[in-house]
Amino acid sequence: MRSLKPQIKLFTPVLLAMMGLGVNQIFRTTAQAPAKPTPQEIIQPGEIRALPGKLNTVPVFNSNSPEWIKNEGILLSTFPPTGKKVAPPNVSPHLNYPFQGRFDLFAHHYTHSPKDLQTLYIGIMLHNPSKKAVTVNTLQAASYLMTEAPFVTLPPYIENNDGKAFSGPGARAVADVLRGVRQPDFPAKLVIPPGKTRMLLNHPVPVRGLQKPVNGRSSFFRLESSGKIYIASLAMFAKKNADGSDTTTRSGYRDRAPNLGEWQGLLDNSKLAGPRDKIPTPPDAIGGQLIYGRVAGVSQGSQWQAVFTDNPGSAKPQLKIPQPGKALSYGLVTLRGGRLGTEQNQTAKMLVRYPDTAYEAHGNYGIEYKLTLPLQNSSNKTQAVSVTLETPLKEDRLSKGGLRFRKPSLDFPFFRGMVRVKYVDDGGKQLTRYVHLWHRTGQILEPLVKLNMPANSSRQVQVDLIYPPDSTPPHVLSVRTL
Repeated sequence: MRSLKPQIKLFTPVLLAMMGLGVNQIFRTTAQAPAKPTPQEIIQPGEIRALPGKLNTVPVFNSNSPEWIKNEGILLSTFPPTGKKVAPPNVSPHLNYPFQGRFDLFAHHYTHSPKDLQTLYIGIMLHNPSKKAVTVNTLQAASYLMTEAPFVTLPPYIENNDGKAFSGPGARAVADVLRGVRQPDFPAKLVIPPGKTRMLLNHPVPVRGLQKPVNGRSSFFRLESSGKIYIASLAMFAKKNADGSDTTTRSGYRDRAPNLGEWQGLLDNSKLAGPRDKIPTPPDAIGGQLIYGRVAGVSQGSQWQAVFTDNPGSAKPQLKIPQPGKALSYGLVTLRGGRLGTEQNQTAKMLVRYPDTAYEAHGNYGIEYKLTLPLQNSSNKTQAVSVTLETPLKEDRLSKGGLRFRKPSLDFPFFRGMVRVKYVDDGGKQLTRYVHLWHRTGQILEPLVKLNMPANSSRQVQVDLIYPPDSTPPHVLSVRTL
């Protein structure tokens, strides 16, 4: 009986186009490239631990399927099915899940070579079913096109206190939210009258005029509602005016954004947008290929807080630094098929979902990790200690007794996004740094933080990140004594 193996994706023409590369260019580059050195595998000695703590219970509207849109329709609807068309094969696209209080919203979709290079619009509707007004507070909000945050190769570390370093629209959106940003496009409060619907987002994804007709939009919101609301994310191509004319819109092209009535008509009468993504592997499968699938539903958990400590429950938590030359690593975003020997699946569970989409939120995109390291040097010598977020080669169980890395690393980036680190440096100064990371899988990295800790001293390091879309788990946060 075969064991589950993670799916290996080949570079498709769509992905090559997204990366700005043609097939001929790829083969020409390969033909001219010098012979690569034989890779060296490096086993990191040390202990690998499961991440302490757990996800909170804040629900997340999680719209990521289909990732590539060609046919307009419903992306994700938590509306009740009453009065709405049921799509074949007699499965309603309306999941009947109300939101109230704190929740997050994540929407991440692309389009490629649409007919006549039409501008695709992504719409997000909020509906108040009650008999009194509901106020939705926008705590933080960011939305970016791929053309505003292209996928580019960057150095492993860029100091990013000004937020000007980014690689990909999803990573840029969640980095803004980590910094507390609410873009001017989104009001601080949205008041929805009784029984009415309002648009939170009605933004274009234009491709006309681009060298490659590929674009996408990533949006991330932290929201709070004073009462019950239903939410839908939808995809619709730009519209013409009734007299056949068109209007210049914020997309910069001669088209018109769909209005509220047109969005409502699509919600009431349309089926799910397409084409649909690959069907995911059921959780109880014990053989064949492991396909995670794309997420479309409501996941549970927006934040994971963890204190790394040897004495859990203590009023004064401490984490003893490893012996010199050793590392202590904690799994980060571990998931089915990639638990790194910890037996821990950190993936957010789905409260409601479509039958052909992911069973879990696998990548935990948009989830905030708040990680506290109360480091303790209990030796009688000053020790050089480092903290590094890194991406070992993916394994479920460690086949060689430790985390595996490679020299040279594999080419594709597995973590691209921003982290925030807070600590007291060796001069006694309290620092808060925002750092953009661009890391390949298996890459040997310089430390994110390096400290010289005197004998019998303690120092706390705080690492915060919102897990960036277009990254690929799992990762570890490692403490080393050098």
